[in-house]
Amino acid sequence: MKMKAVFPGSFDPVTNGHIDLIRRAAQIFEDLTVLVMTNTSKHGLFSVSERMTFLKVALKSLPQVKIQAASDALTIRVARDIGARVIVRGVRNEKDFIYEGDIAAMNHQLAPEIESLFMPSAPQFMHLSSSIIKEIAQFDGKLTGLVPPAVEKALKEKL
Repeated sequence: MKMKAVFPGSFDPVTNGHIDLIRRAAQIFEDLTVLVMTNTSKHGLFSVSERMTFLKVALKSLPQVKIQAASDALTIRVARDIGARVIVRGVRNEKDFIYEGDIAAMNHQLAPEIESLFMPSAPQFMHLSSSIIKEIAQFDGKLTGLVPPAVEKALKEKL
């Protein structure tokens, strides 16, 4: 039996750090679904549809990875609905670990059968965040190697 996992995120925009984590998670889980969520505490730059397209292009070499919009639901509920046993989250630093740990504890209260798995970011991506990427793009900074080419192009057009 394949163990199902989900990798949730807002991916606004997706970075090469996200792509690296998804690739690594896909090596562990035969059935991985990337959930494109909405961060209610932030105003999104790209639509869910645009973010899904960026992910599909960037992950085309991983046909076993599914991409699903889940912008109007709790991650834990979507994970349970699709039969996932694991929620994979990337952590860059201690701040991320504490934040994700709090969410994992609440998720365990809601669905104790679903585990949270924290994957450390690769060293070259530990400094990356979607917020930093947007700021660099806004001031016409170099994004090569930080985001997929389609995202770099879209950021230049949008900002």
